[in-house]
Amino acid sequence: MAEKEKRERREKRDDDRDEFDERVIDIKRVAKVIKGGRRFAFRTVVIVGDNKGRVGVGIGKARGVPDSIRKAADRARRNMRPVALSGVTIPHEITAKYGGSKVLLKPASPGTGVIAAGGVRAVLEAAGVHDILTKSQGSPNLLNVAMATMKALTELRSAEELAAMRGKDVNEVRPFWERKATIRIEPTETTKDE
Repeated sequence: MAEKEKRERREKRDDDRDEFDERVIDIKRVAKVIKGGRRFAFRTVVIVGDNKGRVGVGIGKARGVPDSIRKAADRARRNMRPVALSGVTIPHEITAKYGGSKVLLKPASPGTGVIAAGGVRAVLEAAGVHDILTKSQGSPNLLNVAMATMKALTELRSAEELAAMRGKDVNEVRPFWERKATIRIEPTETTKDE
């Protein structure tokens, strides 16, 4: 009976892994200096997302590459955070800094695509963003760039939250391509000739 439960739990865990978008963005060999010399290990950075507005970054370190990837993926799954999206783009422009890296994210109109590279692209696509403009400034370190992108995404606020904070109409804070057209009827001048 216990063996059957273990097998079912294992199959359920494998099914959960299949529904996530998992991307390895960086594998580096790191060294620890000990009495007998150097001990080498691998540090892996993995992005995990569900393509529906949740994404996480995980770092794993182990003597072998497969173990470090597994550890990083597990940590990324545990660190998944919800992201405020506006359709398939972000609701507003944002800049975030992590370490020496600085990332600028700008919403883009439908059909633009993901204009990004490296760690920024991996995080955004795993989160489910399809139209966005980005610029990575400062350090090109993939881990810091990915963490800066995560920080920017978690600081995003939905159009409804922004409107409530500013005391404005929701249509005023949405991107122009999402605004509902308001028809303004201008009063016409009437003449007294009749």
